[in-house]
Amino acid sequence: MSGATGSIGLAIADGVGRITIDNPARHNAISLAMWESLAQHLVTAAADASVRVLVLKGAGGKAFAAGADISKFESERASKAASDAYNATSARASELLYNFPRPTIAHINGYCIGGGLAVALCCDLRFAETSSRFAIPAARLGLGYGLDGVRRLVDVVGGAAAMEIFFTARQFDAAEALRMGLINQAVAPDALEQVVADCIDRIRSNAPLTVAAAKAAVRELAKDPAARNRAAIDAMVAACFASADFVEGRTAFMEKRAPQFRGR
Repeated sequence: MSGATGSIGLAIADGVGRITIDNPARHNAISLAMWESLAQHLVTAAADASVRVLVLKGAGGKAFAAGADISKFESERASKAASDAYNATSARASELLYNFPRPTIAHINGYCIGGGLAVALCCDLRFAETSSRFAIPAARLGLGYGLDGVRRLVDVVGGAAAMEIFFTARQFDAAEALRMGLINQAVAPDALEQVVADCIDRIRSNAPLTVAAAKAAVRELAKDPAARNRAAIDAMVAACFASADFVEGRTAFMEKRAPQFRGR
């Protein structure tokens, strides 16, 4: 996909997967085809054991993603059947991102609106430029938000802030987003690239099995208690203690050197 329809790209190098939302003419608005492509790239990246961190970013420097591509609503969401198909496709991509097995980072510059914010909320960490803007304007469009999408927002900012975001449909600046916990850091535009790079380096230098187990545990804790898979987390924790990386971590500590983890 290219041109006016937009595209989603994936590049993998040096242990980092980089997904780019590329539709700058429409502030990186996401079409149905782009949701499908995002899902495909997430499957590819998850299957690549070399990927220790996944970063999502918008192209063009003015937006992370400005939500759904409204210009395509007549062709992609005009009927209930078409809307149901669109929602199923975007939900699958969102679930794949939310449950990606390694850490994910949303690198946010500019607009992060609607479906774009929904994508960012599926990431583990969110770093944004101080000039970024955030909103969920569903109430201005008559759109309904499903339980999973609302839950992810509530999990991050709490019920009261989530209701303010939905009820008012207004845009929040990065300072407000930081205060409510929507983002991890608000960073000057010329510093964001380095802040994200530093975070990537810290994650890559740590034991992959430990990081994966911690992420899985956080995801389980977000579920209803009766639905949690404690046995799966216990198995991941046990694998950490049985790993060569655990030996390497102890040895490196005693030898006062940086550990070299292999993820096994």
